[in-house]
Amino acid sequence: MNPADLRQDYRAGELRRGDLAPDPFRQFDPWFKEALACPQITEPNAMTLATSGGDGRVTARTVLLKAWDEKGFVFFTNYTSQKARQIGENPQAALLFAWLPLERQVSLCGRAEKISLAESLAYFVSRPLESKIGAWVSQQSTIITSRKILEMKFAEMSRKFSQGEIPLPDFWGGFRIVPQTVEFWQGRSSRLHDRFLYTRTDAGEWEIERLSP
Repeated sequence: MNPADLRQDYRAGELRRGDLAPDPFRQFDPWFKEALACPQITEPNAMTLATSGGDGRVTARTVLLKAWDEKGFVFFTNYTSQKARQIGENPQAALLFAWLPLERQVSLCGRAEKISLAESLAYFVSRPLESKIGAWVSQQSTIITSRKILEMKFAEMSRKFSQGEIPLPDFWGGFRIVPQTVEFWQGRSSRLHDRFLYTRTDAGEWEIERLSP
């Protein structure tokens, strides 16, 4: 199979200027709800996060959206991980939601900032037991010689916390991406896709422009 021969004509919907909400957060809400309701999308909150450090080298990975409001989009990670180190050097980041069964994408660029300790704690206590222990086990992005090391560490932490509550690790928590731009993309036939870009002005308002596909 030659990838160059793969073709898909997009006909699932359209996006018109008159249908857009005045800000990207209110526009995101119905699209996210439709992604949640789509049986072909198993993890609608999965998003690609792109970051780059002081050396300019860009890396990308999939993380999970765990909260969002008019302030931005929140995910959680180990604060010693590669992504966190890069954010510490360069707080500019990008997110991409690819809801392919709906022939839609949402992409945004903005500044990453740590959320408050209270916000991180509130989410941490809601996690399943195994996920809490896992946060203590993994020194994310570091080299390990075998999976056995993780399993042994997990067993050790399970014993350590077997008699009480599992505390929030001081090296684990959330980041919020505060968007400067947000683009909504709806696939259309003949590659004449609908693209609308929200840009935050210096006054904190949102400008909306149609982009050529």
